[in-house]
Amino acid sequence: MSGGKETPRQKMIGMMYLVLTALLALNVSKEILNAFVIIEEGLNTTNVNFDSKNGILYSKFAKAMADNPAKTKPWNAKAQDAKKKSAELCAYIDEIKSDMYQRIQKLEKSVADTFQLKNLDSKDENNIPTEIMIGAGAEPENPTGKAKDLKEKIEKFKKDMTALVPEKEKASLKLGLSTEEMYSIGDEKMVSWASNMFAHQPAAAVFSVLAKLKNDIKNAESDVVSILLKSITADDFSFDQVVAKVVAPTSYIVAGEEYTADIFVAAYSSTQDPVVLIGGVDTTDKKNPKIIGTGTPVPVSGGLGKYTVKTGAEGMQEYSGIINVKAPDGSFKGYPFRGDYMVARPSMAVSPTKMNVFYIGVENPVDISVAGVAPTDVVATMSGGGGSIINKGQGHYIVKVTSGNECSVNVSAKTKTGSKSMGSMKFRVKKVPSPQASYAGIVGDGKVSKGELMNAGGVIPKLEDFVFDLKFPVVSWNMSIFINGVYADYTANGASTTGQMKDILGKVKPGQKVLIEEVKVQAPDGVRKITGCVLKIK
Repeated sequence: MSGGKETPRQKMIGMMYLVLTALLALNVSKEILNAFVIIEEGLNTTNVNFDSKNGILYSKFAKAMADNPAKTKPWNAKAQDAKKKSAELCAYIDEIKSDMYQRIQKLEKSVADTFQLKNLDSKDENNIPTEIMIGAGAEPENPTGKAKDLKEKIEKFKKDMTALVPEKEKASLKLGLSTEEMYSIGDEKMVSWASNMFAHQPAAAVFSVLAKLKNDIKNAESDVVSILLKSITADDFSFDQVVAKVVAPTSYIVAGEEYTADIFVAAYSSTQDPVVLIGGVDTTDKKNPKIIGTGTPVPVSGGLGKYTVKTGAEGMQEYSGIINVKAPDGSFKGYPFRGDYMVARPSMAVSPTKMNVFYIGVENPVDISVAGVAPTDVVATMSGGGGSIINKGQGHYIVKVTSGNECSVNVSAKTKTGSKSMGSMKFRVKKVPSPQASYAGIVGDGKVSKGELMNAGGVIPKLEDFVFDLKFPVVSWNMSIFINGVYADYTANGASTTGQMKDILGKVKPGQKVLIEEVKVQAPDGVRKITGCVLKIK
């Protein structure tokens, strides 16, 4: 087998092959020949699996070509060359197999190309395989037949495949496919590769040998292509952490100006922090920019430098520096950067998170911030609306209103000279909309089957497309129906259907109507009567 990692199936088949070869040398019965059929079929299955495995590698190359053709192209060309060389050598072996089947079984070539060993009548035939592989009248130690050409092709294949991989990978590459002399159990001495593999061996063993060679060829192809695929990124920096970043040229925008920002994915190594320096940058050497002087180091943690500076004068502040990242070869590569920020006077902003409306009886979340002021130094109060505002910390507030049509949120900031008003913002005050009653999934008017009607557990208030997820507990409701000429009217406390209601529903017939009325629910601002529904039995 090749230097690649063998699967348990490959190891089992290889072991069986060695055992059967030894038994053949001892002239064991023909049952051993049939066992070679199992070996050959197993190797053929493994070859199909290798084709699938290698197909995955080539699909990864195709994706890499689509993502970065310039970087991938030279490695992809080598991978395609490896694929071609493997296919050519396997095709040559298939031609040998076809030739043997034609001569042993006396078949037409078109039939022999797809013939299977299990169907071969003379599995113990050894003259024709020896004549084809060793050569008519040739000595096994000096073959003139296909074995001579096959050995040369295998040795060239190994040389060509080795030449495809980078120099640093060649020493560790083990392609297998040995064509050296080996010990023969039957002859009890060292013999040539051709003699041991093909001389006077029965056809069943020879076909198994050829299948095993194809196995090794495809495995070698897999090893080489895997190395080539890995080589695409061999010189890249090793990053194992990826974060999303948004970087804007300025963090302060005047009304009417355009805001722009770069949005990108940043990667870094969790085991190798870069060196970040603040200062002027010399970019004379474009490939190797350097910091001017020693620079001011920035603390780095988890690959990210944290630049902190106390602000003073108002206006645009600029800074520059360089990030030195350790390359795979141990050297450092510098990446210059520039940044700026605006220092401005404090200003106030109130951002309602659920529109510019406060609803009575619910917790209305509001975010309040003042530029340049810490959240702990911001003070918010309410006027109007008969409610209150609660500070939840970090600029998050909850507003509760109880009445009125309008209220205001007033913001001030604690400064060194005392409290300073930052302004206020008005909000509309509204009641929460009323839900609609539903029964058996029907809102308003609708048709239901008797089964759906009986399976419904009670009234469910529904409030569609509202900004808050509110519950409206049912206080009471009525069900009315004409049944057998008699008007029946029942009242339930709570949402569930009563036993009497279920009994009368069991008597309804198609075409009759059931009215759900007088539905009262507990709303945030008190008990409300809501719209009921009409159910027509299918």
